[in-house]
Amino acid sequence: MRQELNAGKMRKSINFIDNIVYSRQPDLEGNMMELKMSVMLQNGNSEMRLAAGVDDEEDKEPKPAILWVPGGGYRGTDKNLMVPEMMFLADAGYVVASMYYRSSAEGHFPDQIIDVKTAIRFLRAHAEEYEIDPERIGVIGRSAGGHLSALAAMNEDLYDSEEWKEYSSDVQACCDMFGPVDLVKLMEFDAYMMEHDPNYRWKTVEDTHAGALMGGEVSTMIDRARLASPPYLLTDRMAPMMILHGDCDKLVPVEISEEFYKKIVEAGMEDRTELCILKGAGHGTREFFQPLLKDVIVRFFDKYLK
Repeated sequence: MRQELNAGKMRKSINFIDNIVYSRQPDLEGNMMELKMSVMLQNGNSEMRLAAGVDDEEDKEPKPAILWVPGGGYRGTDKNLMVPEMMFLADAGYVVASMYYRSSAEGHFPDQIIDVKTAIRFLRAHAEEYEIDPERIGVIGRSAGGHLSALAAMNEDLYDSEEWKEYSSDVQACCDMFGPVDLVKLMEFDAYMMEHDPNYRWKTVEDTHAGALMGGEVSTMIDRARLASPPYLLTDRMAPMMILHGDCDKLVPVEISEEFYKKIVEAGMEDRTELCILKGAGHGTREFFQPLLKDVIVRFFDKYLK
């Protein structure tokens, strides 16, 4: 069967650049690691350029960028594992970078937030190369990545390394997807469950995601966790924040996000924060990646980055 179709040219092509080294840092044993990111953006028809020497949709204009920070309980997650679910942001005209950061087996806090903030500075340092507007950078993350995204969005002069130090690590907008933003509350929740449920998955504080992240002396973990938790670091430098959480989350209680939102409001920043509770959603279940919610996320970022 022969057909003639008029497909139009509304959607732009997306190109993907992988294994970009943004930082070199030691692991817990002193071995140097190359930390990598990938970049996804609409900037023309790359294969057409290679094959024909021309491009029917070249676009070199600077674009707002969003850094995707994966989850995985701080245990280490492939930077590209959830990239397909972030393509909607590239379709919306954003440069989307996805990063790997040191796992809790490779570094203890603050290594993870150091990596996130280094990645943000790297994007500014290479803004021209990746067609980024350095004045418009946002961050989004799920679970552990949601916590690290929110922590970066405090825009505090903490946890900066020497790499790309001439550039700012501030962000202009943040979407925290069910992040355990209050590690103190998360540790208390895990401790309660270990005491009352003999079948609970953790047996000691050191085994928990938060405990493995913090490392070091158990007796000082709570105090150190406060300096890793956005609710205790709120100032008016905080970037506009969208918080997403499922009301059936069994891993990170929804109350953590509820209380975070309440503290932001009490700090006088209600006008730049949004809390969305997803009915029936668990920890990262597919409700978070439905078209309705993707539209909500795009509208939020468009408000502050476009």
